[in-house]
Amino acid sequence: PGGLTLDGKTLYFTDSRGRNTAALFAIDVASGKRTLVLEDTRADVGGTLADPATGKVQAVSVDYLRDEWKVLDPAIRADLEKLEAIGPGDVSVNTRTLDDKTWIVAYSAAEAPLVYYRYDRGYDPEFAGRDDFEGRIVHPQFWPEDLDYANKRVVIIGSGATAVTLLPNMAKQAAHVTMLQRSPTYIATVPERDELSVKLRRFLPEMVVYRMARARNIGLQRLVYRLSKQRPGLVRRALLAAARRQLGDDIDMKHFRPSYNPWDERLCAVPNGDLFKVLRRGEASIVTDHIDTFTENGIRLKSGEELDADIIITATGLDLQLLGGAELSVDGETREPRDVLVYKGVMLRDVPNMAMVFGYTNASWTLKADIAAEYVCRLLNYMSRKGLQQVTPKDHDGSDTDKTFLDLQSGYVQRAAHRLPRQGDKAPWKVLSNYLYDLPRLRYGRLNDDALEFVKAEGGKRRRLGVSRG
Repeated sequence: PGGLTLDGKTLYFTDSRGRNTAALFAIDVASGKRTLVLEDTRADVGGTLADPATGKVQAVSVDYLRDEWKVLDPAIRADLEKLEAIGPGDVSVNTRTLDDKTWIVAYSAAEAPLVYYRYDRGYDPEFAGRDDFEGRIVHPQFWPEDLDYANKRVVIIGSGATAVTLLPNMAKQAAHVTMLQRSPTYIATVPERDELSVKLRRFLPEMVVYRMARARNIGLQRLVYRLSKQRPGLVRRALLAAARRQLGDDIDMKHFRPSYNPWDERLCAVPNGDLFKVLRRGEASIVTDHIDTFTENGIRLKSGEELDADIIITATGLDLQLLGGAELSVDGETREPRDVLVYKGVMLRDVPNMAMVFGYTNASWTLKADIAAEYVCRLLNYMSRKGLQQVTPKDHDGSDTDKTFLDLQSGYVQRAAHRLPRQGDKAPWKVLSNYLYDLPRLRYGRLNDDALEFVKAEGGKRRRLGVSRG
């Protein structure tokens, strides 16, 4: 047998009786009806790949010269194409998690040893009627090199950074591009070229100009974020007014008026307003609605409107995973990330000798990544000088809150909230996402503060130090 669906209704098996090659069949357990699932006149069918949630076979391998995967369910076509492009030899899928976000795959080749990989899928929600669509469905994380969208009708599902970047670029060749969003996002124009820096380079050294531009950009990012929190109505009006000026009078502003305040979710930035330009020229359009079902020719919306498409791009967001999916344990005891607090946004409470680098979500990612890495190096050097072998953040004041360390309401953050660390209600456990606050503390601040417990080895014995003052 090739497997039984989890509801016990369908049994899969291979059969070669009366045939030149073995084929995969399915039997309806209740009626006994037998149905051919897949055959290949060149070779026998081999392994199967089944949906971990239903047991339904999604792909079948055929052993002709080498294993070839035949896709039955379009939902995993992009995954298998991506996997086949990664490593040498035949691909086999050993295990899949129940939520189908993580696969363990192996590559077997005559010229190389057996290699195992962990493969993480992008967030790709289930859409009714997906199998009915006769065009091509693409997830941006697995963009196929052979995708030809010239003179094609394209629908991009999503409204985040990926969607607003794809739309103006694909509009250059596509017949028409439609961005389908459930709800609007704040979109701001940013200059692609720093004209002030260009002028300053005429009479100032390059490094001076760079430092001035860096300081200016950091200050501007911080100002916009702070105003968004303190005077959200003012920032909202400014963003919408800027969008209106660039769109003209023919575009309905309902597609650009989010229900939330600026920076409750991340803002999307578009270089030189390229998204607004293609919308104004009619090369692309935005639709705000919910999907009812995919159809043979596109997407039918809850409103009854139908969007015709040759290609559908599912830019549906991220699937956040902390620490590369590693499981935390201390002395054999599991530590769930959601049960710990972050220390200075870098270390985790009660987890010794471990640090993570996570950038800003409200400014340049590398601003925080750089100073977090510097802090870790400073701490390691300090421990080396003092002969310390272990450091563990300790919360002596009970600073727990229910807030994740990512203070955003974005869908991808909310989907992952159950597996993200928390932040506290006071320093050093509170995450402010403020470079001007973090810089002096991570780059220059004390390393031996009261929240760190160090362990020093002496004569083969471990000795705990509450606070190291040396």
